[in-house]
Amino acid sequence: MTSGLDQSGIRRVNTAAALRALAVSAEALTMTALAERTGLSRRTIELILVALVDAGWVAELDRVPLSGGAGRPPRRFELRAQHALLAAVRVNTLEGAAVVSDVRGNILGRARRALREYHDPRSTLDDAADLVREALVDAGGTVDRLRAGAVASGGAIDADGVVRRLVFTEHWAGVDLPAELGSRIGIPWFADNDANLGALAERWRGVARDHDDVVWAQLGSRAGLGILIRGAVHRGFEGAAGEIVEAASMRAGTLDDHPIAWLTSPVPSERTFARGRVEAARAGDPAALAEVDEFVEHTVSILTTLSWTIAPSLIVLSGGMEDAADVLLPRVRERMRAARNPDIELRATSLGPDGPLIGALKFALDRMDTQLFGPVVHDA
Repeated sequence: MTSGLDQSGIRRVNTAAALRALAVSAEALTMTALAERTGLSRRTIELILVALVDAGWVAELDRVPLSGGAGRPPRRFELRAQHALLAAVRVNTLEGAAVVSDVRGNILGRARRALREYHDPRSTLDDAADLVREALVDAGGTVDRLRAGAVASGGAIDADGVVRRLVFTEHWAGVDLPAELGSRIGIPWFADNDANLGALAERWRGVARDHDDVVWAQLGSRAGLGILIRGAVHRGFEGAAGEIVEAASMRAGTLDDHPIAWLTSPVPSERTFARGRVEAARAGDPAALAEVDEFVEHTVSILTTLSWTIAPSLIVLSGGMEDAADVLLPRVRERMRAARNPDIELRATSLGPDGPLIGALKFALDRMDTQLFGPVVHDA
């Protein structure tokens, strides 16, 4: 695993492994436990911990006496989760939102407001950077404590974070999101499609923790899919996977004026209207029920295609569809069974609109080995 690395590189990899183990542990770890989890020698762990305590990343806790009082209590260590901060920012056609978290992904600060002009990438990215700064203030943090950030955006975004295609405007094509945000806030940045990050969030902290092959589905006046295969985001060629709004034959974007489809609209008044129609359907209103059934037929036609192509074990309805889960899910399940589709499980997101932001935090955390924690290691 470390072949070809010099001693400095090996120390960096080993330190990252120790930090990752501390980050995912729900409790303090002894040296012995940390050595077992990382596969490193106890002496290597001891040297790493000394350096990390000195650098402020790790705290050594008071010793806890052993039961019966026999023997010397072991030394215990835990990650100082707020020693460093992460940022996540999401932009859609009308609004931006940002969160700041500690290195365990616990959200400490938020900011949200309308964008000035989405069709102007420069203006939108200026707004995104301002939102991160506002979230930092809300978290009581400063820019110097930020270690990394991630951007959630619409469109086909490649593995480098470059926007390859965006259905609503051509102005974003070729925009390097990590580079642009990095020029505004000087930390490592990453970027991915918001649906991909929504799927990542569901498997991390949402309803997909027990599944590896997952589709995060937003179907309505805004349509897109986030796809996980064996737990990893599937982007496809130039990030095009899941951008079904571009696929004319799937008719994913044909419900712009359908009242139930407005559940996924970025326009607040449209979302409110859609929720009102759902409430009317709950009350048994025939016209509203007919609107729901029409929307369900549209949804099932798309999910049927997914069932026989991607064939995930779980589809998560998201992007606003969760607001009508009690009305939509039973009907969609019934129609899926009637169509003799594979017995794929359907659930509604538990994360709501935070999903892509939480996924963006996870996206940054997954890269902490080389980007976030490596620089704390110094040559002897």
